[in-house]
Amino acid sequence: MSLGIVLWRSIREKAARCRARTLEETIMEKQKVRPAGGKVGILLPGMGAVATTFIAGVEAVKAGLSQPVGSLTQMGTIRLGKRTDDRVPRLKDFVPLADLSQLEFAGWDPIADNAYEAAKKAGVLEEKLLDQIRHRLEPIKPMPAVFSTHYVKKLEGPNVKKGANWMELADQLREDIRRFKAEKQLDRMVMVWCGSTEIYLEQKPVHESVKAFEAGLKANDPDISPSMVYAYAALKERVPFANGAPNLTVDMPAIVELAKEMKVPICGKDFKTGQTMLKTVLAPMFKSRMLGVAGWYSTNILGNRDGEVLDDPESFKTKEVSKLGVLEHILQPDKNPELYGNMYHKVRINYYPPRGDNKEGWDNIDIFGWLGYPMQIKVDFLCRDSILAAPLVLDLALFLDFAERAGMSGIQEWLSFYFKSPQTAPGLYPEHDLFIQLMKLKNNLRHVMGEELITHLGQEYYA
Repeated sequence: MSLGIVLWRSIREKAARCRARTLEETIMEKQKVRPAGGKVGILLPGMGAVATTFIAGVEAVKAGLSQPVGSLTQMGTIRLGKRTDDRVPRLKDFVPLADLSQLEFAGWDPIADNAYEAAKKAGVLEEKLLDQIRHRLEPIKPMPAVFSTHYVKKLEGPNVKKGANWMELADQLREDIRRFKAEKQLDRMVMVWCGSTEIYLEQKPVHESVKAFEAGLKANDPDISPSMVYAYAALKERVPFANGAPNLTVDMPAIVELAKEMKVPICGKDFKTGQTMLKTVLAPMFKSRMLGVAGWYSTNILGNRDGEVLDDPESFKTKEVSKLGVLEHILQPDKNPELYGNMYHKVRINYYPPRGDNKEGWDNIDIFGWLGYPMQIKVDFLCRDSILAAPLVLDLALFLDFAERAGMSGIQEWLSFYFKSPQTAPGLYPEHDLFIQLMKLKNNLRHVMGEELITHLGQEYYA
């Protein structure tokens, strides 16, 4: 037998042994990611419609009553290698993510209803489903919240913490976090803000550094809001934080500095669910085909707690700024003035109690094409706000837990896929195109796991 044949057989046998290894062994070999074992606590400031729909949904899936539709971590796939390789595993089989069976839930809310009562009042899920998991939901009772009607004017409740200043309240939150970890014997935790939209705040000197921020906490600075107190408490306990509202919460120098100091991942802001999700699909289509946009009018009808909060002008401004920035960044009117330089963009949110959580997002888009001839597109999206948001909470919690185990800290721009106003490094404009965001997310996972990045160049098939 020739030496060449011996070498060839040796190489083939080695390749077969490699293929026989379990996926998890291969993953751990490629990247030093801490294992996903143990229990994971999901901390939720705000136990309203979104949070309770998320918790109830996870419990329903765990009980075999439903499927995790809408969750990329549970149902999504990822291509590895060439198209001809036919390697397309589920994301959760490729990346070492925590399993749903490992999750424990806790949260804070000014209204003291337990998760079952709050879910019933939210009216998102059918009582028949809730009653089947009632025994899993009732023990989840919100801890007293850090809350002030100055920052959320349309809500109030008695389940609120008392303290001399923001720092004392932050210390109370930290004690809550430590107690929950001990009681449930948790290995790790993640915090996802599911609370209401706060009044509009701009970056001030108190937000410029950790030192200034901590001085502001002790001085009860009015430019510090409750959501910032939660973020500070989480990071001090080395708990990753995601901001699901448009508040100025983690996208400021002080919190970014603290996240790097504590080696904790952060991301935000404002869950991308209904109308804005459609904008991040339609606007790239117009830009890619060089179609002009003369105007884009968007209005929303919403009747849940979020709608009531946004009925306040100061809270609405926070949301408006988040929603308006999407088209500016995608269409880049300064670089395409003939097509988008005179675009008129208007956003409205109308509180309408009869609709409850069933939001209606209506868009009228005036576009123009060849030789400037006008056309129109009208979209009427009758969606369920919390049904769209709940799987985002799950994905963000699992991905942030993965990021922390992979040694990733600070701003996680690769999670822009989930946000209306993605957080980026200072001076770097955010990427809003939904499909570029998804490519960024999956390429990040490929990179961390030691796989080749997908460029979609395609030339390798025609060489």
